[in-house]
Amino acid sequence: MKLHSTTTRHYQTVTAYFDNSVEINAVRFDYNLVVMPEVAPTAWPVASFNALTSENFAQIEAANPDVVILGTGKRQRFIHPRLIANLTARRVGVECMDSQAACRTYNILMTEGRRVALALIFD
Repeated sequence: MKLHSTTTRHYQTVTAYFDNSVEINAVRFDYNLVVMPEVAPTAWPVASFNALTSENFAQIEAANPDVVILGTGKRQRFIHPRLIANLTARRVGVECMDSQAACRTYNILMTEGRRVALALIFD
């Protein structure tokens, strides 16, 4: 589904999403990644949702977001709280949702000026 008809040059915007990929500023990515408004998308070395570890979230924590939106694939799944204990201790909210909802939510929070991280898993 296309979300925007034009690209945004100043911020990393989700312009389309599909079952197994996402477009950020009209560039397609078909691997797990982390997206933040002012930083180029980076690969997220996660094998699958079931293989998530607290170390996977350390990469996101290092970027110092205010909130993390975790896209868990085609369906919403919830992570164990111990995986995000460090983020929670720093009062960083982590929301789990299916990847399409995560993309839409990221765009909304980004346009509000929030320091949001979008972490996507394509299982």
